[in-house]
Amino acid sequence: MIDLYYWPTPNGKKVTIFLEESGLDYTIVPVNIGRGDQFSDSFLRLNPNHRMPVIVDHDPLGGGAPVSVFESAAILFYLAEKTGLFWPQELHQKYEAAQWVIWQAANQGPKLGECGHFRRLGDTQGDQSYAVRRYTDEANRLYGVLNNRLYDRPYLAGADYTIADMISYPWSALWESQGQDINEFKYFKRWLEAVAARPAVQRGMAVGAELGADNANLSQEEQERRAKILYNQRARPAPPE
Repeated sequence: MIDLYYWPTPNGKKVTIFLEESGLDYTIVPVNIGRGDQFSDSFLRLNPNHRMPVIVDHDPLGGGAPVSVFESAAILFYLAEKTGLFWPQELHQKYEAAQWVIWQAANQGPKLGECGHFRRLGDTQGDQSYAVRRYTDEANRLYGVLNNRLYDRPYLAGADYTIADMISYPWSALWESQGQDINEFKYFKRWLEAVAARPAVQRGMAVGAELGADNANLSQEEQERRAKILYNQRARPAPPE
């Protein structure tokens, strides 16, 4: 059994897609990031970077003590290795997939996250026009990278659907809120529709839909507190000696 510490964001959905595709047994442990659950002492013992998702595998390969893994890319590598699924191990194919997993974690996720942040922020914190233009353009560049990659192959790592596609899909599905025109990228659009049609992807994307709180029902004070938790974090002091 795998415990998945989770909230229904694109980063969490990368993992639920794999779990649904593979059929592994898992239990959701909600981590309400708006409320600040990720800063609890118990969670920080699992991930000192106070971010979900995290998995704890109570039945690791070879037996032994449970294995805890944080960072979505590392989790997908771990689960693919555990199951032998969605990560070809022939040398060339292995690193075709691995490099696109890392590309997503280092480029697509962070930049599209910033794009969404500044586009949602509006002018509540002053003039954001440069930031909006900067990250919307970078999002466009990244969609172009995907489009050019996919013009002559069905999936990011080649002929087969892999963890590279799973990790890239949840952020890609938000193209409209990132100010993009999907019709500008016909090869990307074909890939997006093919991945979206997979039943396990649909199930993975739907996990935890009931968890999202309606911020409109929160007091102004609580909304401001949650915004500070999510967007204005500073270094956490080290434990006393």
